[in-house]
Amino acid sequence: MHLPPAAAIGLLLLLLPPPAAVTSRTPTMCQRCRALVDKFNQGMANTARKNFGGGNTAWEEKTLSKYEFSEIRLLEIMEGLCDSSDFECNQLLEQQEEQLEAWWQTLKKEYPNLFEWFCVHTLKACCLPGTYGPDCQECQGGSERPCSGNGHCNGDGSRHGDGSCQCHVGYKGPLCIDCMDGYFSLSRNETYSSCTACDESCKTCSGPTNKDCVECEVGWTRVEDACVDVDECAAETPPCSDGQYCENVNGSYTCEECDSTCVGCTGKGPANCKECISGYSKQNGECADIDECSLAEKVCKKENENCYNTPGSFVCVCPDGFEETEDACVQTAEGEVAEENPTQPPSHEDL
Repeated sequence: MHLPPAAAIGLLLLLLPPPAAVTSRTPTMCQRCRALVDKFNQGMANTARKNFGGGNTAWEEKTLSKYEFSEIRLLEIMEGLCDSSDFECNQLLEQQEEQLEAWWQTLKKEYPNLFEWFCVHTLKACCLPGTYGPDCQECQGGSERPCSGNGHCNGDGSRHGDGSCQCHVGYKGPLCIDCMDGYFSLSRNETYSSCTACDESCKTCSGPTNKDCVECEVGWTRVEDACVDVDECAAETPPCSDGQYCENVNGSYTCEECDSTCVGCTGKGPANCKECISGYSKQNGECADIDECSLAEKVCKKENENCYNTPGSFVCVCPDGFEETEDACVQTAEGEVAEENPTQPPSHEDL
């Protein structure tokens, strides 16, 4: 059976699997727990000394003491924890409401840090800072200063990751205590290291200046006791093409286009042309347009023909009221009548 093209395409679309839905990255259990605790702590701050502040101080202290640990205050806090549209937050709150009530009523004084009690020890969703993984092991370098303070512990504070160090710029090694190439150690002991960038001329160094280079960076060379820039533009064979000039920069060079009036050049602008293109000549040290119309020898050979200079060239045009023949501009009948009016030069568009 042969289907018409449109029907065949429709059938093919029906047979193809539907495109995968684009899903946003859902928060981890630890992130959900931490967000809930943050809102709970904010609720405690918002309800502290609520509706008090002036009057009978003794009565306030007695009443405040009751309100501080009351179910009324807990209810006010719980009501503000989740937005109605936040499904994950509401789901977690529904599942753990009794745990939060128990902490509020009997455990708050013994375990004042709600995050540690709820997220770390009760739900086992997170780890304390400086620890990682299912068993909350210490990060590389210890929980007090993971990665020697020079990197990030993979999985820090979560039940995930492998505890390896992801070093900050300038540091390397399992504990981020060694300096990368291009950096040197400013100070260091068994648990602490501070690395600082070398001079730009150094690939490796022992100090901050170009005289402290152990090895020069590409584009630099050692002269006596220091690394200095190589002037690639001074090479015997120029690195740029004939229509370009070379600009030296630290550690490298750039090739820039010559001025449009040049045939080869040594730098920027018409003053640095090696030679001039046709229609231009050196005048006062730079390539300038030749006014062919002002030369002693006429460039427009036909009788009555007008010459007009253009950049790099010229045009020969018969005046208004004249028509061009093989060897002259001949006045027409209309031109004789118009001869009383001065001839206007042709416009730029006419040229």
